[in-house]
Amino acid sequence: MTRLLIKNGAFITMDEEQLQFQGWMAIEGSRIAGLGAGAAPEQEISQASEIMDGKGMLFMPGLVNTHGHAAMSLLRGMADDLALQEWLQNHMWPAEAKFTGDDVYWGSSLAAAEMIKSGTTTFVDMYDHMHRVAEVTEQSGLRASLTRGVIGLCSEEEQKTKLAEAIQFARDWHGAAEGRINVMISPHAPYTCPPDYILKFVEAAHDLDLPMHTHMSETLAEVEQNVRDYGYRPVEHLDRLGMFSRPTLLAHAVHLKDEEIALLAERKVAVSHNPVSNLKLASGVARVPELLQAGVTVSLGTDSAASNNNLDLFQEITMAALLHKGVSGDPTVIPAAEALRMGTVYGARSIGHGGVTGQLKAGLKADFIAISLNKPHFVPYTDYISHLAYTARGSDVAHVWVDGRQLLRHGQLLTLDEERILAEAERCYQRLRG
Repeated sequence: MTRLLIKNGAFITMDEEQLQFQGWMAIEGSRIAGLGAGAAPEQEISQASEIMDGKGMLFMPGLVNTHGHAAMSLLRGMADDLALQEWLQNHMWPAEAKFTGDDVYWGSSLAAAEMIKSGTTTFVDMYDHMHRVAEVTEQSGLRASLTRGVIGLCSEEEQKTKLAEAIQFARDWHGAAEGRINVMISPHAPYTCPPDYILKFVEAAHDLDLPMHTHMSETLAEVEQNVRDYGYRPVEHLDRLGMFSRPTLLAHAVHLKDEEIALLAERKVAVSHNPVSNLKLASGVARVPELLQAGVTVSLGTDSAASNNNLDLFQEITMAALLHKGVSGDPTVIPAAEALRMGTVYGARSIGHGGVTGQLKAGLKADFIAISLNKPHFVPYTDYISHLAYTARGSDVAHVWVDGRQLLRHGQLLTLDEERILAEAERCYQRLRG
C-alpha cells in the first residue's frame, strides 16, 4: 500500500487538541496514518514510498460544500439581480426544463472542476438526472452526498414517478464509488411539495435509513406563504410532518424565530448557511451566531453558480466571518477559526461524516488540500488561521487529495479533462439559450 510522507509543511488540523503546527503528515492508502510537529521521525521516512517536501505549503482539511446544484453551472450569469421567486419561476425553471442528462453531466463536470481547483473535496448536490452527477463524482474522485431533489407541483402520477426515481437512485448509488458517494432524500422545499407528499419522503428516508435535505425559510415571502397555506411556519410544519425524526440538513434557514432555533437544536437538525447566494438574491441574513450558540451545527454552501456566481468556498468562509460582524455590530462573532470550522469539520458533521473527514487526524480519511503560501497576501506569516479566513481564495489551492488519491497537482486536474469540459459546457449552454 502506498505511503506518502509530507514533511516541512505548515498544518491546520481543525482538531482542537492540535490546531496548527509546522511538521509532517503520513498518508497510507485512503487514511491519515500519522502527523506531528517538528522533523519527520526516521521511522516515517523509512516507511514512506513517496516523500513530498511541503515547504512553502499550508495543508488543511478539504472544504465541504453542503448545499448546491452542480449542473446549474451551465446557467452562470444567465439571470442576475432578481428576487428569488422571479429568478426561479421566470428564468431558472424554464431553462432547467430544457436540461437533458447530457447537460447535467457536463454542467456537473464543470462544477467538479471548479470545486477541485478551489479546494472543495466533498459536496452536497440536489438535482435531477442524478445518476449523471454520480458518474461525474465517481470519475472526478470527489466525495459527495447526492440527492434527487423533487418538486411536487405536478400531477399525482408525476409525483409517484419522481419519488420512485429518488428511491431507486438511493438504492443504486448509496455507498458507491468506494464509499465516496452517500445519498440523501430530498423533497425540494415545503412550498414546492404538498404535506402528504413530504410524508412519503419521510417514510422513504426511514425505510432506506437515510438522512434528509431540503430548502427551508429562505425568504420571508416563503415563510408567510407557508402560514397561509398550511397554518404553520416552515419549521413547525416540517417537524409535524416528521422530517426531523430523520437526520436532516436544511439549506438556508434564513428567517427563524428564537423558538424555531431552539427546536432545531433539540431535534439536532443541521443548517447549511449560504451567505453569498442569500445576499445576491436579497433573501436576508441567517441568524448564524444564534444558531451556533444554541448548539446547531452550521456549515457552509455556495448554492448554485447561477445564484452565487462561483463555487469558491473560501469566499463563503470569508463572508461568514465578516457578514455577521457587520449585521450584529459585534466584531467578536464568528471568529476566524469558527468560520473555518463551518467550512470543514462542521460541514462533515452536518452530513454524517463527523469523525470521518473534516479534520487532519490519524485514522480519518485523507481528504486534504495544500495552499501555496508564496504569495503577497499571505505575508507576513503572522497567523495562518486569520489568513485562511480573511485572505485565502480558491486560486491559492495547489494540491488536492480525496481518499488519499491526488486530484490536483500544481493547479492541474488529474482526474478530469478540463479543456474538454470547458468546451462541452459552452456547447450545452449555447443549446439551452437557443
